[in-house]
Amino acid sequence: MVQENDANQRVDKFIQKALPTLPKNLMYKYLRNKKIKLNGKRCEISTKLQQGDEFTCYIAEEFFDVHKDDSFLNAPSKLDVLYEDENIIIMNKEKGLLAHSEDLENADCLVNRMKHYLYDKDEFDFEKEQSFTPALCHRIDRNTQGIVIGAKNAQALRDMNEAIRLRKVDKFYLCIVEGLLEDKEKIVKAYHIKQDQKVIIKDEPASGYSEIKTGYRVLLEKNNLSLLEIQLFSGKSHQIRAFMAHIGHSLYGDTKYQASKRNYAYQALCAYKVVFQDMPESLSYLNEKEISISEKDIDFIAIIK
Repeated sequence: MVQENDANQRVDKFIQKALPTLPKNLMYKYLRNKKIKLNGKRCEISTKLQQGDEFTCYIAEEFFDVHKDDSFLNAPSKLDVLYEDENIIIMNKEKGLLAHSEDLENADCLVNRMKHYLYDKDEFDFEKEQSFTPALCHRIDRNTQGIVIGAKNAQALRDMNEAIRLRKVDKFYLCIVEGLLEDKEKIVKAYHIKQDQKVIIKDEPASGYSEIKTGYRVLLEKNNLSLLEIQLFSGKSHQIRAFMAHIGHSLYGDTKYQASKRNYAYQALCAYKVVFQDMPESLSYLNEKEISISEKDIDFIAIIK
């Protein structure tokens, strides 16, 4: 039976998640031959599921022998939670922690910590879920501290992802850069491309480059360093790091992007605040809500204060 977190997705997407060992070409054949029926009838792969729908499957039992992934239980369950409700969880990711891990031998990453945390709270039962698992709505670099939003249910995940795509979630960062900026507040348009794990920025349009927009405001200057608040109006890989280096003000400690060698192991960058605007109906209670990390919890602030 289709559960709440399975609803509003296509038939083929649900089957691929619920029966991952069933080959895709065989799934299509079974749907055509009515060996897989929806509510007792033949269905199209594009049919959107509703809660309470029922599948009838006349297929080999081996495809139902699905191992439920419990590897997240090997990650710690402790989280720095900034905000939480029945739909979303907003976390402060520590520096050095991956948002997702591609190494099956190393389960410790933010999304697995979130799943373990929710499992311990009886808000995620991985054995009962058929196609959904709590997920992150976006990510930040391993060596960047800061806010990451997670979704506890499928509707929240869809709606938050859409809100982020439509720039309804304003993201602000704090960083320390080298030098003093001539313009103390500015919004700059530039052009971005990622090549060989590094980002290149140009001032003018070029083939293969995407337009980016970055706003900054100087908050404090000291010892030829500047503390900035940065707002992203676009979201590209290494956008802040590469852009600030491009204009001659590399992030403190960010030797990958031309910073001087300093006694700081990471780039001085923190995704410290989000503000929600014009959210979808299911998340409209978040409108005008602001969530932030206190400066006292951002270690690099001490470098300039």
